[in-house]
Amino acid sequence: MNSAYSFKIYTTTAQLHSNWDDMAISTVFLSKKYLDVLERSSPENMICHYIGLFENDTLVGIALSQFLDLNKLESFGERDKCIKTAVRNFVFRNFGSHVLVIGNNMLTGQNSFALLDTIDKKRALQVLNTAVTELKQRFKSKGKKIHITTYKDFNCEEIKTFRIPEFKNEYPFSTQPNMVFTINEAWKTEQNYIDSLSKKYRDQYKRARKKADQIEKRKLHLEDIIALEETIYDLYLHVAKNAPFNTFFLPKNHFRIFKEIFKDKFLFYGYFSKDRLIGFNTLIKNGSIMDTYFLGYDESVQREKMLYLNMLYDMIAYSINKGFQEIIFARTALEIKSSVGAKPIKMYGLIGHSNRVANHFMPKIFKYLEPKIKWQERNPFK
Repeated sequence: MNSAYSFKIYTTTAQLHSNWDDMAISTVFLSKKYLDVLERSSPENMICHYIGLFENDTLVGIALSQFLDLNKLESFGERDKCIKTAVRNFVFRNFGSHVLVIGNNMLTGQNSFALLDTIDKKRALQVLNTAVTELKQRFKSKGKKIHITTYKDFNCEEIKTFRIPEFKNEYPFSTQPNMVFTINEAWKTEQNYIDSLSKKYRDQYKRARKKADQIEKRKLHLEDIIALEETIYDLYLHVAKNAPFNTFFLPKNHFRIFKEIFKDKFLFYGYFSKDRLIGFNTLIKNGSIMDTYFLGYDESVQREKMLYLNMLYDMIAYSINKGFQEIIFARTALEIKSSVGAKPIKMYGLIGHSNRVANHFMPKIFKYLEPKIKWQERNPFK
C-alpha cells in the first residue's frame, strides 16, 4: 500500500479536521453539525468515532463508525414473541452483543463515508479497513471485544467497490429495501399528486383525510418540543418498542438537541386531538432530498384516525410544495409506504464475525439477525 495514504480516528467533533465539511457534501449526515447531534444525544448504548482518510496531508475521505453494546438494551423489540425471536435474541446476547457499524445504524442509505472523486476508491477502502482494525484494537484494550463488524447501506453499484481482498471474508447481505418516493417534476402542488393516483388510491386518500379531519397538525418550535418532551418520548417509545427488532433507543433529549442544532432544517410536526399530543413526525432537509426521521403515536388513535397514513400524505404534500426531488421513507411499514407511491431500492452491506467458525456460518446466522418480511408491493398511480 502506498505510504502516502493514512488515517486519523477522532473521538470528538471538536477534533475534526478543518476541511471536514468540504467532504460532507453528498449527505448532511456526515456533516459536523449532524455529528454534533450524535455527540450530544446519541443512544446510551452507542459510541461514535469519526475517521479521516488522508493522501499525504490532504483530507480525501471521511467516515463514521458506531459501536453498539446490545447488552445495554432491555428489549430488542416486543412485538414478536416467537421461538425465532428467542433464538435471535440468544444469538445476539451470546455471539453478537458488541457490534461495530461503519455507517449509521439510525438511518437508511449510504451515510457511511464520503470520498473525493479524484482518489482511488479501492485504495481508500483499504485504508478505511486498516482504520477499522485499529478501532477494534482500541475497543479490545478497554475490554470490549468486537463480535460483529458491518458496513451499511449501499446500492448495487456502491457495493461493488468492496470487491477487494481485504473484504473477501465478509458476508455480503441484502436487507429490507429503502423505500424512496420520487417526486414527479410536473407536480407543483399536492393536488397534482392526488390527480395522478388511480381511483382506488384516490379513495384511500379521501378516506384517510376524512378520518383525521378533527385532528390538528402543528409545526412545533424548540420551546414546544421542550415543553412536550415527556409526551413526545412516550409516543416515540411506544412505536420503537413495537418494532420487530431494535438495536438502540434514542435518549429523551434527542429531538430537542436536533432542533437546537439544525433549526429550520429539522422539522417537527405534532398532531393534536383536543389539545392533546397524540402523534408526531420529523423530517430532515438533506439538499434536494427530504429524509423522514423518527415518529411516534398513540396506537388507539392511529388505528381509528389512520394517523400514520395521514402523516405520509403530509410529508408528500410538504415535499412537493417545497420543491424537493425525493423523499427517503427508509425501512419498515413497506406496504403502506408503497401504497402512497414509494418504490423499494435494494440495499446491500457486508458483515463479518470475529470468530472464524461463527463467520463461516454467517449466511445461516444472518437469517436470525435480519428477519425476512413478507409484503406486497403496490402501485397507486394511474
